[in-house]
Amino acid sequence: MTARLYLRPIAFADSPQSEHGEAVRLGGSMVWASRFAIVVRETGKVVSRERVAVPDLPRALAGLPEALAAQGEAQWAALRKVHAPLACGSRTIRLDQPQIMGILNVTPDSFSDGGQFLDDPDAAHAHGAAMLEAGAAIVDVGGESTRPGAAAVWEGDELSRVVPVVERLAAMGAAISIDTRRPAVMEAALAAGAHIINDVSALRHDPRSLEFVAASDAPVILMHAPGEGEDLHADARYDDVVLDVFDWLADRRDAAIAAGIAPERILLDPGIGFGKSIASNLALMNALPLFHALGQPLLVGASRKRMIGALSHEAPAHRRVGGSLALAIKALDAGVHMLRVHDVFETVQALHVWRGLRDAALTDFAQLPA
Repeated sequence: MTARLYLRPIAFADSPQSEHGEAVRLGGSMVWASRFAIVVRETGKVVSRERVAVPDLPRALAGLPEALAAQGEAQWAALRKVHAPLACGSRTIRLDQPQIMGILNVTPDSFSDGGQFLDDPDAAHAHGAAMLEAGAAIVDVGGESTRPGAAAVWEGDELSRVVPVVERLAAMGAAISIDTRRPAVMEAALAAGAHIINDVSALRHDPRSLEFVAASDAPVILMHAPGEGEDLHADARYDDVVLDVFDWLADRRDAAIAAGIAPERILLDPGIGFGKSIASNLALMNALPLFHALGQPLLVGASRKRMIGALSHEAPAHRRVGGSLALAIKALDAGVHMLRVHDVFETVQALHVWRGLRDAALTDFAQLPA
């Protein structure tokens, strides 16, 4: 295995002026980093780790072997990249501030709300409208459960579940993503008014998906999951879960670009809860700032996940709001651009308070003498 470098933010500032300008804005977000770890690994093992402050980073990277220096320069540029907004029909989703994606499962067996909106377009429409009113920027419609052990869904059933809901949400002007692995469902949902493709297999489930998404011009979310076939949770083996997921997402990003998908249309998701232990999920949540080095907007979906129950006396899915908010704030503090959540009102409220604190921090030093 060729040596690989990782540029991980490890110290953060409430504002750049608090570090006298010696901090950088991560991924065009509202989060600033002042110190980084330059990590190198070979054959799956970390062989070096150097801590470097922002002013010293160019020198530190220049002193590395040529191949590693090139990786470092690319990641340093990616960490500071400002991402363009997403165009979703008449709506524009800005990525210079966090956004909320509301979950609308039209399934019989999703782990949290399975069956609640199945075969009832009126109820699904009302729930989608309520999430938009509560502050969701996007509604994510899914017709297939991807929980561990979920049964495979016939493509025709998935189409009949999602298309009527997408049509009704589109009629009210919503920005919509379609949560699917199948190109036929992607195509039908886009035709019905969806704008974004959210593929939990990262366009691996069907060999036609890459070509279809490239031709569609729709933004696409590529999520990490270890499984190759129907079971996305299978084959979960990691040397270092954080660095392995980073490398995997880099490879899928590159495959998507090679297939003709424009880089500005690609969002990345580390796949919290998919083929990962509690320890692995916690490690990924703690390492979220690293993923800005991939140069793409970041989405995290940790809402009501099993890890919350495992850490809180096995609380059932509908009683995991507090844990979901804790993980949401962790993601916001990492500069994640989009949160995929069940509890939109509560998460938006938490986001507004978080945003108020960030805005206040940017003015705290305004009255200090030069």
